[in-house]
Amino acid sequence: MAFDFLNSDVEQQKGLARYRARQCVAKQNGRHVIIDDKSYLNFSSNDYLGLNHHPDINNALIEGAERFGTCASGSSLITGYSYAHQALENDICDWLNKPKCLLFSSGFSANNALMHALGHKSCHLYLDKLSHASLIDGALTSDARVKRFLHNDTAQLQRFIEQAQHKRASAIDEINNVIVSEGVFSMDGDQAAVADLAKIAQQYQGLLYIDDAHSIGVIGKQGQGSSSLASVDIVMATLGKSIATSGALVACDETLADYLVNFSRHYIYSTAISPALAWATKKSIEIIKAEHWRREKIVELSEILAQKLSSDVQLIKNSSSIHAIVIGDEKTTLSVCQKLREQGIWLSAIRPPTVPNNSSRLRVTVTASHEAKDINYLANCINEVIK
Repeated sequence: MAFDFLNSDVEQQKGLARYRARQCVAKQNGRHVIIDDKSYLNFSSNDYLGLNHHPDINNALIEGAERFGTCASGSSLITGYSYAHQALENDICDWLNKPKCLLFSSGFSANNALMHALGHKSCHLYLDKLSHASLIDGALTSDARVKRFLHNDTAQLQRFIEQAQHKRASAIDEINNVIVSEGVFSMDGDQAAVADLAKIAQQYQGLLYIDDAHSIGVIGKQGQGSSSLASVDIVMATLGKSIATSGALVACDETLADYLVNFSRHYIYSTAISPALAWATKKSIEIIKAEHWRREKIVELSEILAQKLSSDVQLIKNSSSIHAIVIGDEKTTLSVCQKLREQGIWLSAIRPPTVPNNSSRLRVTVTASHEAKDINYLANCINEVIK
């Protein structure tokens, strides 16, 4: 029968305990989620700062819709670029200390766009092994040479660059080096050695590209993410996590921004993000910069979690909102998730190919909406089901 692979591949996923299915959420915030008429403590949300449903952001969304409409009605190069977008870009430039900013419909689209733009035949792209799928996909379909270095192994990265320099056919062959990493890694929650990466990029006259999807809002005194740690040439950050709206930003210099406007198919041929959402995002960033307590609370609650978990629990310690508890095989991880749900805790099982084989895990996200009692209850339940 034609297209047999559609059913057979899905059945294979089921047999491997890697089958994925959507869950319809009736209501959620950073602390609770309601699914199938049952309320759970939510530890799978990327609403790290607890800004979803913030009344000031909601009001800004309404104001933006009334002033600019809910839809951009065109791409940014036709009629889709409004004052709301321009004002948001200007705020982001001030926040991240960058000359220019462009807005994209999603982080996946932005990462793909940048990897293609920087994936010129004269470029070498060096990606951290744990870089997001959107970065890997974009890099591998570009014209650049691509090399992936071991996770956070800056010594290996430097060796790769030096080897490439020595292999040049002649002294006049141009090599443009681009170092690519996530700021906070989405599955382990650990941080990149941003300062070291910046030094290496500078040493070889290259560029440092950071995917700050899980850093923005959470890291830095004003939530600037990796830009608060070192000089980052290009920052991509999603708006749908800590910032609690939708879309993505790319902050960079004027030359790259001009190149993207002229040559990036992802930017040229996509309808601009909703101007109402852009207006709401302005308000969200204003709150993020001012309300330091949200970041402080994440650190405090994360410390409680690490202290309360049993030594039998394999926790990957870090200072972000993301805390990975490695279980191992897929079936055991799914079983642990089910037992936690029976106790009113919603946690997602992260399985291959998202993570390597035999490293399936619980991805715990601590948000500013959680309370100490939530963390204590979570730790007690995890200790009970993982023995």
